[in-house]
Amino acid sequence: MLNRTFAALADPTRRRILEHLARGDRCVTDLARPHAMSLPAVSKHLRVLEKARLLRRRRYGRVHEMQLEAKPLKQAAQWVEEYRKFWEGSLDRLAEYLDKTNKQSQKKGAK
Repeated sequence: MLNRTFAALADPTRRRILEHLARGDRCVTDLARPHAMSLPAVSKHLRVLEKARLLRRRRYGRVHEMQLEAKPLKQAAQWVEEYRKFWEGSLDRLAEYLDKTNKQSQKKGAK
């Protein structure tokens, strides 16, 4: 599921669609309006987001309303957070090492 989430988020059009949905539920035509593409092209993007479970579709007659589903985004954020902790720890250790070697160099230069 995480792979589908990141694949869906890789496209800027899909990210913009999610931004619109973060402000509230929207029908497909409202989501398509700001994009310079056909309604079928936007529908393909919406299907990718649905398969990634990033949105839910509700039908009211001929109107399809889309709603943001935040759970996959939360899971992706948690995954990224684990690696952020790793990289920050690695960078902190590198900074400590560089500080230590810099102090050693200064001591040798002062002699």
